[in-house]
Amino acid sequence: MSAPEPARGPALEPSPEQPRERRREALRDALRPVRMQRIALTAGLEDLRAALIRVGEDGCVQIDAEPTEASGSAVSAGAGHADGVGGVGGVGGGARDQVDQYTNAAARHAGAAALTGWCPVDDLPRLTARLHGIGGAVVALPAPPGVEPPTLLRESSATHRSFSVLVRSYGTVPYADCDPTLPVGIVYMLMFGVMFGDAGHGALVVASALVLRSGRIAALARIRHLWRFVAGAGVAATAAGLAYGEFFGPTTVVPVLWLDPLDQPLRLTGYAIGLGVALLAGAYALGTVNRWREGGPSAALYAASGAAGSAVFAGGATVALGVFTKSQSVSIAGAVCAGLGLVAAGVGLAAGAPAGVAGGFQVGIGLLDLVTRIGSNVLSFARLAAFGLTHAALGLVVWQGVTALARRGPLALAGAVLVFAVGNAAAIALEGLVVAVQALRLEYYELFSRIFAAEGRPFRPFRLSARTPEAVP
Repeated sequence: MSAPEPARGPALEPSPEQPRERRREALRDALRPVRMQRIALTAGLEDLRAALIRVGEDGCVQIDAEPTEASGSAVSAGAGHADGVGGVGGVGGGARDQVDQYTNAAARHAGAAALTGWCPVDDLPRLTARLHGIGGAVVALPAPPGVEPPTLLRESSATHRSFSVLVRSYGTVPYADCDPTLPVGIVYMLMFGVMFGDAGHGALVVASALVLRSGRIAALARIRHLWRFVAGAGVAATAAGLAYGEFFGPTTVVPVLWLDPLDQPLRLTGYAIGLGVALLAGAYALGTVNRWREGGPSAALYAASGAAGSAVFAGGATVALGVFTKSQSVSIAGAVCAGLGLVAAGVGLAAGAPAGVAGGFQVGIGLLDLVTRIGSNVLSFARLAAFGLTHAALGLVVWQGVTALARRGPLALAGAVLVFAVGNAAAIALEGLVVAVQALRLEYYELFSRIFAAEGRPFRPFRLSARTPEAVP
């Protein structure tokens, strides 16, 4: 006879605050690396090997123990894959060596064994359920003082995964920092478009992205997931080309919607520097948030890439605005802001400098470097206009050659078509490579140097089997 069901109370309506809080939490998760939990993997001595095989199959735990290299092992810690099937328990020889090494490295006491490590918080329920059936368990532990968890950037969407190549190529984001993948991907495409502004060339870049997405070129299969990134850069170049009135050069196929780079180079340079100022302001804001998350309010206040540097930057921009508008009060306010920032930065530099004259000299050099670096970084964004002008000039040269040949008869017309095809192909190949590198340089040297103050350590889980490649939608 079954037990009676407990009485049920009235259904509780979800609070209006709950969906809002869940949205806030989702936003916070999107702006930070995957949350990690310090754990202990425990099992009886007889069950430890089976538990490790389950952990390796799941591939969601970075084990602290560093196994010694074994001869014949085809699997490296944190990134290994089974070199075959079979052997004991269905695990290949190289993977079996690695399991044995972790088994030997486990701490043992009273018939039980344990290994410590890190696991993404979201993976804990699944891992716990898998180990429960074979006598294993997962125990949550507090993070050791002074030890930073490993970083795993979330790939919540195919677009995020496509953009992540920019951040991964620079280094590993510290665990405490914000994940800048989406904004820096958008900024990269914007800068690429400004420098590669031609509607025809941009359309060809979009077409190449669609070819990459199709997977028909076997040699590019490994980078197929980057097609969104390439397509975004092409769309930005197309939009800039429409603004410049460029379509395979100054062919007059599209009208100038904003400005002609060759007719108004100074105006374009001014807009490029203005864009650079806005991007640097965003980098300083993100850097200040990261310094706070890394070391608290004092680290954020006194760091050259935090509030102190932000004040110097904002003060300098305000002084420049006052000079431009011929407003003495604005210039004075900017000078005061920059001065306060220099004082705060000096305090931060002095905290890590030796005592005496040598320390004062070191602080002075640091402040001078802060000021000169801000100025040089702002001016560095003038290259957005410089390479935009270069691209337009190459298009003009090719188009002038085409029009000159086209007027000289049928045979010359065929030569004009050849010049148009070869000239534009050369311009796309040359400028595309140069502009891609320059946009990357601006992100790494001017922006990332403020966003990141240190490098984290990547999350390297113990795996026994290769992941199935994700399908590209």
